Amino acid sequence: MSERGCIKCGSTDAEQNHVSMTGSGLSNILDVQNHQFTLVYCKNCGYSEFYNKEASEEGDVFDYFFGN
Repeated sequence: MSERGCIKCGSTDAEQNHVSMTGSGLSNILDVQNHQFTLVYCKNCGYSEFYNKEASEEGDVFDYFFGN
């Protein structure tokens, strides 16, 4: 992990999780969860960021989260 830490509290203790969400319109009505994201969050303060799952597979999301 980065030495810079969370942009809100400076902690370097972070976790990631994968989430799916519905879009708008018909996918929302039918509850089709067609948007995939990686969620990175600070375990100290709870600050979180979502990254498009396809883009996050290209690099380390912790680097994005910590600003590297």
